[in-house]
Amino acid sequence: MSIYVGNLSYEVTQEDLTEVFAEYGSVKRVQLPTDRETGRLRGFGFVEMGTEAEETAAIDALDGAEWMGRDLKVNKAKPRESRGSSGGGRGNNSFSRRY
Repeated sequence: MSIYVGNLSYEVTQEDLTEVFAEYGSVKRVQLPTDRETGRLRGFGFVEMGTEAEETAAIDALDGAEWMGRDLKVNKAKPRESRGSSGGGRGNNSFSRRY
């Protein structure tokens, strides 16, 4: 399981996030997604920790905490929903023409 960390500063680095979460246990991995078009950070990230107890401690301590001028949103990450093969959810009539 991983932790979702939202409302991050666009200046944050993986090292910054690792340092903060390391206070609550061992950090296994940090992901900071970037925008495909601009390469800019998207303002959220994911942190994986060694144990569920460490994750719970970090969530309890950091959710709502102010860091880098922002109030963090920290909770258990939800599984990513499958987008399926419907062409991005635009519906079946996206490209139909009326004659």
